[in-house]
Amino acid sequence: MAPLIQNKPPQSAVSEEAEERSVSNAAALSPKLIYEVIRREGRDELNRTNRSLIWSGISAGMLISLSVLGEAIFRTYLPDAEWRYLVENLGYSLGFIAVIMGRMQLFTENTITTVLPLMQERSWGILGSLLRLWGVVLGANVIGAFAAAALFIYTPAVPQEILPAIISLSEHATGMGPAEGFWRAIPAGVIVALIVWMLPEADEAAFFLILTFTWLIAAGDFTHIVAGSVEMAALMLHGGLGISQAIFGFFLPVLVGNIIGGTLVFTLVAWGQVRDDVEESER
Repeated sequence: MAPLIQNKPPQSAVSEEAEERSVSNAAALSPKLIYEVIRREGRDELNRTNRSLIWSGISAGMLISLSVLGEAIFRTYLPDAEWRYLVENLGYSLGFIAVIMGRMQLFTENTITTVLPLMQERSWGILGSLLRLWGVVLGANVIGAFAAAALFIYTPAVPQEILPAIISLSEHATGMGPAEGFWRAIPAGVIVALIVWMLPEADEAAFFLILTFTWLIAAGDFTHIVAGSVEMAALMLHGGLGISQAIFGFFLPVLVGNIIGGTLVFTLVAWGQVRDDVEESER
């Protein structure tokens, strides 16, 4: 019996195929593909149940308190020197590292993740799902923030020598006027959206990416609605902030500023750079 002869592709074809794979891998995270990764993630988030969003959002609201706690610990124990401000703000990154790398629902991440599906598929159904998710996640984040603040204020879980620093940080964060809080929230919204945009290609550098850019939020004295909600809640429970001032002087201005920064500024710019490629591939 004659031996079976397997047809092997020419060597040049194999080389071309390997080269094509190498080029594809090198270009795997082009802006269009980054957009597609985030859009698909956003689409998955829009399909999650309210129960799942609530528990994930509460967890995020509680763990983001590590930002306030970390910064307060540095402020308490570092010497009162000119460089202390820059170092203590590293503590602010702790909560964001826990929440983002733990894949929990943080409202400001959703100002880009869940908006990209709406950019591509403009429909009332997508818009309704987006608003549902925003409302559920933001409410859950605030509940978690108040739970963490209650732990700080009403229990001995946090050493008493750290509590004055928590109150001091809270007074500063909520003490800006509504206009100033609004404008300082816009860069924070842009920075968080930028983190989300860069994460798909960060790989092992994700930790340092989150650390660096969330440190920038604190060092730049920008305002973030969820981390700020922990400070707002701590000051309210401590008796230093009224509900009217908390809502209208801090919460709403910062919320609107974060949404504008994350959605109207960064997301629209990100969509603009990939729009032609996306629409061409759909034809």
